[in-house]
Formats: sequence, structure tokens, C-alpha cells
Amino acid sequence: MNLSASIQAQSPGRPVRDLLGESPSVLMTEARTLRDKGHGDVISYSRKVFIPLTQLCRDVCYYCTFSRAPRAGRPAYLTTDQVMDVVRQGEAAGCHEALFTLGDKPELRWDVARRALEQMGFASTVDYLHACASKVVAESRLLPHLNAGVLTTDEMRRLREVSVSMGLMLESASPRLMEPGQVHFGSPDKDPTLRLKMIDEAGALRIPFTSGLLIGIGETRAERVESLLALRHLHERHGHLQEIIIQNFRAKPGTPMARAPEPDLEDLLWTVAAARIIFGAGMNIQAPPNLTPQDYGRLVEAGINDWGGISPVTRDHVNPEAPWPQVAVLEERSARAGKALVERLAIYPSWAEDSGRWLDPAIEPRVLKLVDARGWPRTGQWISGSQAGDATDFQFDAPAATQHSAASSRVRRILDRCRRGITVGEAEVVDLFNATGADLALVIAEADRLRQETVGDRVSFVVNRNINYTNVCLYKCTFCAFSKGKGTEQLRGPAYDLSEAEVRRRVREAWERGATEVCMQGGIHPGYTGETYLNLLRMVKEEEPRMHIHAFSPLEVSHGASTLGLPVSDYLRRLKEAGLGTLPGTAAEILDDDVRAVICPDKLSTQQWLDVLKAAHETGLRTTSTIMFGHIERPVHWARHLLALRTLQIDTGGITEFVPLPFVPMEAPMFLRGRARSGPTAREAVLMHAVSRLVLNPYIRNIQVSWVKLGPLGVRAALAAGANDLGGTLMNESISRAAGSTHGQEMNPVAMESLIQSCGRRPHQRTTAYGVVPEEQRAKSFVAAALAPIELTPFRPTRKPRVTAVHQEL
Repeated sequence: MNLSASIQAQSPGRPVRDLLGESPSVLMTEARTLRDKGHGDVISYSRKVFIPLTQLCRDVCYYCTFSRAPRAGRPAYLTTDQVMDVVRQGEAAGCHEALFTLGDKPELRWDVARRALEQMGFASTVDYLHACASKVVAESRLLPHLNAGVLTTDEMRRLREVSVSMGLMLESASPRLMEPGQVHFGSPDKDPTLRLKMIDEAGALRIPFTSGLLIGIGETRAERVESLLALRHLHERHGHLQEIIIQNFRAKPGTPMARAPEPDLEDLLWTVAAARIIFGAGMNIQAPPNLTPQDYGRLVEAGINDWGGISPVTRDHVNPEAPWPQVAVLEERSARAGKALVERLAIYPSWAEDSGRWLDPAIEPRVLKLVDARGWPRTGQWISGSQAGDATDFQFDAPAATQHSAASSRVRRILDRCRRGITVGEAEVVDLFNATGADLALVIAEADRLRQETVGDRVSFVVNRNINYTNVCLYKCTFCAFSKGKGTEQLRGPAYDLSEAEVRRRVREAWERGATEVCMQGGIHPGYTGETYLNLLRMVKEEEPRMHIHAFSPLEVSHGASTLGLPVSDYLRRLKEAGLGTLPGTAAEILDDDVRAVICPDKLSTQQWLDVLKAAHETGLRTTSTIMFGHIERPVHWARHLLALRTLQIDTGGITEFVPLPFVPMEAPMFLRGRARSGPTAREAVLMHAVSRLVLNPYIRNIQVSWVKLGPLGVRAALAAGANDLGGTLMNESISRAAGSTHGQEMNPVAMESLIQSCGRRPHQRTTAYGVVPEEQRAKSFVAAALAPIELTPFRPTRKPRVTAVHQEL
């Protein structure tokens, strides 16, 4: 693209031709507006180590001090031991990125490089880089980002296997700088045609990529605009450019440009703002803070949203005269500018969210374990269902991020609509889930205030018993460690199918211990029909007619109906007549079919699940509702889930409570295969309770916290963020425990009340439908004897029943 053509192109914000004559202050105002639209109050950085694998280079750029000629006694390359020593220091300092920077193919110019590679057994510098990056991946938690100069398509394809991102600064698209007397004369790898070709090929290979400009090396402002437009053209084709760096030339002693004038601050600010305007709101625009140490605030004003890589361990080997700022200083300076400093990985959040597209299958599991649902690095050590973590995990953001900023007007407007019971849109719900800093504090506080106004200080619970009558299942949900089917024998516990005698015994024992409910669910056993579920209800009612039966997921209801050739609505009436009191709104997972296609492809669709609940409500059966979050889904899917439940509740009014169920990863098949995140973070778990309280207001009054999955720390945090119910005492919890939860199988009423009181709230024992518990049962629940050992009747294969496809009249 030549300049005459490029200036006719339109930037996202304005005609490009208007940029050249505009003042920095005018451009900066426009750039700030765009940046805030795309990135809000967040400014990011990557905590990294800098690994200069070799400083030999075949190019002779006039401004560079990174490249060094060979010298006696100075090795051509770092050894793998030296590389790993830096990596281990980085791990100890909490780094996530290993930035490999090296000169362009030094073996094509220097004998010493060729000999060194030969002695190590490598054919090229790229081969050695691949080996070093592979070692970092295998032996550390750091993620390699590779700046290896101009690479071929085959070289990039190989390096993609051992890295999460790569980079190549375009510097300038002007071929004029290759002419005699210009900075790139004699440097074949600086040919802009070659560099743009590589950046284009990286996009075709789906490599998350970094590029940008080096300003002040002899180019004009018009040439800068042309360079930015060339990069934008490639990004529009592939969507692979994670960030655009605007780096200002710094004169260095010992180089041909040692006395050259540096670009002044106004010139830098003009270019940063122009880049923002050309690329628009969503692009990540970066300017290295160590090259402008006194003017952090001005760079923020110009439209950046990222500070780049900051190392607490290694110096900037490209600009050794310019030390990195300390992270605490950067945080404080960002806060002064009204921004909350947030750490990112070498792969930016938007690309990490879509990791299946942008990462090699061998690298993707490492990234998934490190990120939250937004693609940002996980914070804290808390993991749902485990004993990991402490109270600090629930403090969320560093204090400095909130001392200098107030909650945004955008979030305040959304919260006002929620408080008034007005339905908010999907994007608005996502905004609440993305809240950080002061916004996060306000979302939690408003949810708790709404809870107080809606249900007061009481925290309720029910004394119940879980009876999971079988763990044999026909379905292949990738998150489930409870069910047993072909290929799952290695997971926790043997396959079982409870005998009638054991089911009856558990019902009797539960009533004797003060329970008012049995909660019955199981796998979709190949021998079960609709009559099986009806018989289970009869067993319970014959043993104890007063026991409330809370049973059968929508999937089980649908399965039972299909085996009998009945519409779901007719089968629900039969279940109700046989004694069913309420339905658990489980098997919902995420009510979005794109997610369901991955985690439970053979289960009910979103609409089918909603239709079963609607039919239950129309039959006079009330239900709970759930979400299972923290695996592969993102905040937009949480928003869709909550809004679908809100719509259903407005229509039927049949939902008694909403129960967020954090994904417990430890034994889940999809996690063990590297296909899921490590469950929700503490921040996400608390936000799910807070946002559900707000978004479901006023239609679903009760928000339940799962003590099995969150543990005492999580319970306390959720009760302070809108939750008002602790669910059941359970007696025999099996499903979370199979997935690796260690929080126990029962929390008796004494422990329940103690935990609630420790949160400054009033305990209240309830029935399933939030009614009054008979005093006799309540008294028994506080003096219950220890549970007798359970018996898991071994599974005996039976013939699979015929399933009839019927039109479900719901």
C-alpha cells in the first residue's frame, strides 16, 4: 500500500488524512475515548523474564546495542542451564512469561555461531530456540513468547508448538530506510516487504502476534501512518495482532546514531494517539514505560492500555540503560491516571479465551490452567472443592487499584436498573461479571444490600439426605467424574446400582435423623425406564409418607418419559401422583448450546431443558435452578444463562432458588485431559452469587451457596455478596466428592448454624419449599446419631430399554 492510497483509507475513528496535521492534544482526546470504550478502567502488563538467547545478529542496524560482534571468551549462545536458571528466578518472582529475544539468524554471518550450534547438535538458531522453549514448557510454569527475527512459515509452524505468542516489530514500512545512509542499510532482515510477509504468514498460522513501530529513526509521520495502516490491513485479514507497540528511539553510546536526536514527548504522544485512532477501541496499544520514565500519565492520556512486559528479575537487554519500573510504582502511577493495573499473560485475554483456535493443542492445557473465564491470569490459590487458599484469595484487587478511582457511571447505571427489577441486556450482565476494583466492590455491596432488603438477615438450610441411586450413565458429559460408563472405570469408585433395601434403609435413617427431604438423582442407567423412577418414589413414600421427595433432573424426566412413550407433561403428572414434591433444576450446566456441544453433547439442548422446567411448573411442581461454571465457558455465557432463567421465571414463577455450582476440576475428565480451566477463581465464585442476586431480582428471591464446593471461606464471602441459603445438610454427598471435593459429605445442623452465626447472620432451618419445619423433626436433627455405613450395590448389566422418540407436548 503506498501513501497516496493509504491516506484515503478510513480509520475506525476518523479519515486518516486528518491525522497528519492534527495536534497531539486533539488526537489524545479522541484516543482516550476510544481506549476507554474498549478497555474501561483496566491497564495491563506482563510479568516476565527476558532471555537474550544470543546477541549475535547478521544485521547492522545503526541504533542497536543489543546486537554484539563476537568476542573471545564470550559464548555465542546462552546454555540451557543458563536459560533455566533465569526461568527459575522468574518462577520465584511470580512471573508468567519467558520472553526470548535474539538476533536474526547469526549463523548466516558468524562462524562462531555456526560452530557453537554444531557443537550443541543443532542445525540452526531456530532449532536451538525450539529446544530451549520446549524445556521451559516442560520444566516450568512460564509461557514462552518468541522474538526471533524474520522466520519462514515452516519455522513459525514449529515454534508455535512451544510458545503462546510471537513477535516482530515492523519498525517502519518505508523502504527508504533501507537506502545507503539510512538506519537499515546493510540489514537484510529489516526489509519491510519481508517483515510484512512474515506477519501475514503468522496470521495464517493463527499465531497471536506482537508488532509495532520504532519512531525517530528517520521516518516521517506520513510513513508512520502508512506503517500502521499496513499492519491494520493484516490484522483485518487474520485478527492475530494482539498488540501494537509504539517504541521511541533512544540514542545509545557506541552506535552510529549516538548523537541523533530522539523523538520528543509530543511526537511520541501523537504517534500513540494516531495508532489508537487507526486501530480502534479494541486493539491493545503499548508504549514501554522505561523509555519514558517521567511521563507515565501522559502515555495513558494518549490512549495506551498496556505497559508491556515488566521484569522483577532481568534487565531490558534491548535498552539496558533504561531500568524497568517496579510493579508497585507502575500500579501507583496507573491508579493516579484512574486505571487499575492488571497482570496478563504473554497471550492476551481475548486470544486466551479462544485458545482452541490460537494455540497448539500441546500448549493450550497450560494456558487453560492459568486463566480465568476472561482470559486473565488466575489470582489466589483457592480452587473449588479443595482445601487450597486462604482469606486473602477473597480480597480480589490490590488496595491501590481502588484508592484513586470510584465506581464507573456505567456500572452504577446497570446496578440501578437491577435494583428496580428492570431486565438488563446481555452486554450489561457481562459488564457486571467483568467488574474489577471499585466496580467490583460496588457490585458485591449492592448485591448484599439487595439481599438484606429482599430476605433480611436469615440464612436458611434444609436437613436432607442425598440418595444417588446409581452412578451408571449412558451419557458422556466431559465434566462428570461421578458417572460410570465405558472408559471411566479408572475414576473414583466402582459402578453401583442401589438395591431397593438400601434405598429404603436410607430413607428411614434420614427421617430418624431429622430430615424432611430426600434428594434423589443418578446417572442415566441403561436399564432404567420411566417405571424405575416411579418405583423409587413409591419406595420413599411407603417407608415414610411425610418425607418430601426432591428428585430427578430434567434429563432423567425426559429419559423416563421417552422410555414410556409419553409426552413429558404427562409423565410429570404421573411422577407427581406417585409422590414427587419438587424437581432439582440440575443438568443445566450452561444454558448455551455452543458450550453444551462441547461439555455435554448428547444431553438436552438449552430449549429442551427449559421446556422440561416449564412443563413441571405448569404441572404444579416447583423446581430449583442451577449453573455449573468455571470450565470452558465465558462471562457472556453466564449472562445468557441468567437471562434465560429470568425469562422462564417471569413466565411461570416456579423456581424456588438459584444455585451456583462451581466446577470442581480435580477428577473431572475434561480437566485431566487438559481441556478445561481449573474451576472458577474466588472472585468469579463470589461474583456469580452477587450478579445472580442482582440480575434475577425480584423474581428469584433465594440465592444458595454450595458449602460442598466453596468451603467455609467461600461460604462466608458468598453470604456477604447476596446469598441467603446454604442448601442441604446432605448426609451423603457423592457427586462433588467424586470430582475431588474435600469439604465433606455432611454438614449437620449444629455446624450449619455455627457457620452462619460466624458470619453475623441468623440461621433458619426450613423445608424444601421454604416452609416451617415440624418441631419434632427439628429437635431430632440436633441430636442425630452417626450415620450407619452405606452399601453400594454392585452394578449388574441389564438390557437397555427401548427409547421412543415422541413429540413432547410441553
